[in-house]
Amino acid sequence: MEMEEKVELCFPELLNTSCRKPTLPWSEAVLVNTLLSSFSLITTALNLLVIISVSHFRQLHTPTNILLLSLAVSDFLVGLLLMPAQIFRKSSCWFLGDLLCFLYNCFSFIITSASIGDMVLISVDRYVAICDPLHYPTRITVRRVKLSVCLCWFFSLLYSCVILKDDLKQPRQYDFCYGKCVPFMDYSSKVVDLVITFIAPVTVIVVLYMNVFVVAVSHARAMRSQVTIISHQASVTATRRKSELKAARTLGVLVVVFLICFCPFYCVSLLGDYLMNVSSESYVVNMFFLNSCINPVIYSMFYPWFRKAIRLIITLKILQPGSCETKML
Repeated sequence: MEMEEKVELCFPELLNTSCRKPTLPWSEAVLVNTLLSSFSLITTALNLLVIISVSHFRQLHTPTNILLLSLAVSDFLVGLLLMPAQIFRKSSCWFLGDLLCFLYNCFSFIITSASIGDMVLISVDRYVAICDPLHYPTRITVRRVKLSVCLCWFFSLLYSCVILKDDLKQPRQYDFCYGKCVPFMDYSSKVVDLVITFIAPVTVIVVLYMNVFVVAVSHARAMRSQVTIISHQASVTATRRKSELKAARTLGVLVVVFLICFCPFYCVSLLGDYLMNVSSESYVVNMFFLNSCINPVIYSMFYPWFRKAIRLIITLKILQPGSCETKML
């Protein structure tokens, strides 16, 4: 009886179906929430810098940067919406109602699916640039990339509505108890989600980048074996090829980091839901969130234009007339 009195429930009136309140010590809860809140703020700020940079400076409106802009938007939403909601979910019972719970789960699926779609598009972009460089300017145009990004977000929205249709029809049908916000998905929906958002895109990304790697290595060897520059045209071609290889290497790092941060959740899902306890769930979710903060750091490490854009934004020089025409590349 003494043990039962110490247990605090989210909904005491629902004794048999209510979840227990989080039991972290006060000092530990404050420390964890402070760190996660700071992490959320940093993620939001860094990705906002990427969004402003690519959107404002006209010279950065390239097909590859449009894809990076879409990825930055999804990472920005992770920091602005998903991280704060995740902090609330883990530090308190869910008292915000069925609608907000559904919207949170829906946004989670939309942002996750859009991020995966962006990574696939980035892989396709690098594949065409390295493996078929002569046709790259005609096949990968800014207009087509913008259309692809819009379709990516549209299908992410459509997919999230379809996969969560049961959660909308049958609210509060949680697997565990009342007081938590978790999506309601039957077994078939989980299998479909696993294939569409993990197995299929990861397979495409790995196959494309393996081809990119093979061709990039052969190009690098060809450039090293070139002793003399025969003509100006050859010099321009070599410079352009070197630039494309550098971009492929940078985006390759981006893709590898994404897979490292993204795969743990689905690897655990493949082993079975019974292995997904509270600690493992927090770990894999935080790993995915970590990727949203790492991406802008990768840009700052490998892209001089991003470092220059940050200086112009922080010093408010982008407010000057004609700043959008500043030479960035």
